[in-house]
Amino acid sequence: MKIWDLPTRLYHWLQALLFALLALSGFLGTGPHEWFGLALATLVTWRVLWGFFGSETSRFHQFLRSPKTVISYLKGEHSHHGVGHNPAGGWMVITLLSLILAQCFVGLSMGGYLDPYVHDDSLLYDMDLLIFLHATFAYLLLACVVLHLSAITIYNLRGKSLVKAMFTGKQPKLVSTVRVFFRSNARAGFLLATIGGLVSVFLYPSFT
Repeated sequence: MKIWDLPTRLYHWLQALLFALLALSGFLGTGPHEWFGLALATLVTWRVLWGFFGSETSRFHQFLRSPKTVISYLKGEHSHHGVGHNPAGGWMVITLLSLILAQCFVGLSMGGYLDPYVHDDSLLYDMDLLIFLHATFAYLLLACVVLHLSAITIYNLRGKSLVKAMFTGKQPKLVSTVRVFFRSNARAGFLLATIGGLVSVFLYPSFT
């Protein structure tokens, strides 16, 4: 059964690649770290909007569950038989997206990309605070990635290949009577191009 559309799968792997490049360039102090950050900021903004206007399994309302449901799921008291993210996985998506957005915002502030849009007395000019936040978010993201990879490993040991599904978009063993609707790839492409254009327009003064 198909559960993931192409835009969501592309986002997942491009996010993983850019995060790895950002982590390496950031901790080693080499490479075009800022350009990787700008690319990730554009990408994650696209994913957030796709969470409202995209395919069913990509929408936030489809996979967000109450904290009580998440706790019950982790205790093994709640079974997940639906399509898409399980209750715990859904909140991991939100956590990662929130941290990435915060990290990108801090990085843009550090790089001076937001200077034309903030007051001179703003906390966004407190470089010590920005450096502290940038480092803190980096380590929190690494911790989330480790937790995410650990969960994937556990699911693989249980015979559920989440990695393969994110490549093919299909979960072969999943049988559901619910019909999943998918938005067109053209819509996703238009949305990404629009976001990329807006990022270029608003941040252009800092490029020159």
